[in-house]
Amino acid sequence: MVCLFWLATGVAARAMELPSVAEVWEVVTLENYNTRLVVLSTALLGVASGLVGSFLLLRKRSLMGDALSHATLPGIGIAFAVGVSLGGSGKSLPLLLAGATVSGVIGVLVMLAIRNTTRLRDDVAMGLVLSVFFGIGVAILGMVQAMPQASAAGLESFIYGKTASMVKSDFFFIAGVAAASALIAVLLFKEFTLLCFDDDYAASQGWPSFGLDLLLLGLVTAVTVIGLQAVGLILVIAFLITPPTAARFWTERLPRMMGLSAVIGGLSGWLGASLSALLPRLPAGAVIVLVAASLFVFSMFFAPARGVLGRWLRHRRLRKKVHRQHLLRAAYELLEAHARGSGNGGRGTSIINEPFDRADLQAKRTWRPRELARIIRSEIAMGHIEEAGEGRLRLSEEGFGEAARITRNHRLWEVYLVKHADIAPSHVDRDADMVEHILEADLVRRLEDELRDRDAWIPSPHSIQ
Repeated sequence: MVCLFWLATGVAARAMELPSVAEVWEVVTLENYNTRLVVLSTALLGVASGLVGSFLLLRKRSLMGDALSHATLPGIGIAFAVGVSLGGSGKSLPLLLAGATVSGVIGVLVMLAIRNTTRLRDDVAMGLVLSVFFGIGVAILGMVQAMPQASAAGLESFIYGKTASMVKSDFFFIAGVAAASALIAVLLFKEFTLLCFDDDYAASQGWPSFGLDLLLLGLVTAVTVIGLQAVGLILVIAFLITPPTAARFWTERLPRMMGLSAVIGGLSGWLGASLSALLPRLPAGAVIVLVAASLFVFSMFFAPARGVLGRWLRHRRLRKKVHRQHLLRAAYELLEAHARGSGNGGRGTSIINEPFDRADLQAKRTWRPRELARIIRSEIAMGHIEEAGEGRLRLSEEGFGEAARITRNHRLWEVYLVKHADIAPSHVDRDADMVEHILEADLVRRLEDELRDRDAWIPSPHSIQ
């Protein structure tokens, strides 16, 4: 989709040669040592990001990851300067990641301090930390480049990511932190869930909500820091938010959402790193994020639970169902009116199923002629309505029974809303398909008794003043 189109466009623009079958097989089977390290590292990072990002999304702090990732930049610059001052090159990965961690934690604490000591909202605090810390980081990197005997070349990889430079120690570091973060997220699933949905209730029940909040932010910090090497501090937020957002379209249950988020995150890292290995001139971090974005777009349109297509189909089916019920009820009311006009309006009189005109049917509702014709064709196909000649229609035996049931349920629902829910009669004209599944049996019987006590031909509360 978007990712594949972008890749194809990039290949054509840069005159890249497509990889051979042997190269593709080598990447798929992870035969190359460096490719194996990169693919496994990004896949593990994606799994951890999917799990931790699920809570971050439900906590409504998606911008928190973005602010935290930008807050790591000053720590990277300061750690580099410290390494140079101690006589080294300053490019020690553990030292740089340690500096990023310290800076990120300070950024989180500043956000929490602003939120807890002022009336400013979370988004204001996160926006302040994001802009201020990133500005400080850019200034520090500018100063670092002017240091004597210091070469800051390569530090930009933490901004944009440099997956191909991973070594064995990086893999074990990423795998260890990712596994620990995922394990903590799973073990504290109940506590984090309570925190995300109602932190005030959690505090009232004696749970350390502030401590849990700090721990969750600590997990976000850990995943952000290990993601710097893979996708960079600018794009790591996409790795934290996109997988859980995509998973949210597929399910309404949190455990399934977390599982799907982990799968989507791992798959994004796996496919993105593999595509980057096949097309080395394309940056791995950007490709990984584009793969995740493609999965998000696919989920948004085609997920059955909350996807655009699924919701459109359900809405379309509901509209057809409502139109069908309105048509059958209108036909039944026409038969009622004809029986009343013929003088057979006594209580208990059976309604005769006889032909009726299309024009009379259209007058019962504000249907457009084309819309009414379409609904009639649908009901004829379903066997509820039959052609009676000379442009007239008749309810079939099955359709007559269905129309009687729909009319009865609708009027029971109207009486219930007026008598027991204190709803004005002008606001009760709505679908009431399976009233027995909504109301208790005793209440349905009482409603039926109320209908029997009324005039048999004017049972609707719409006509009662």
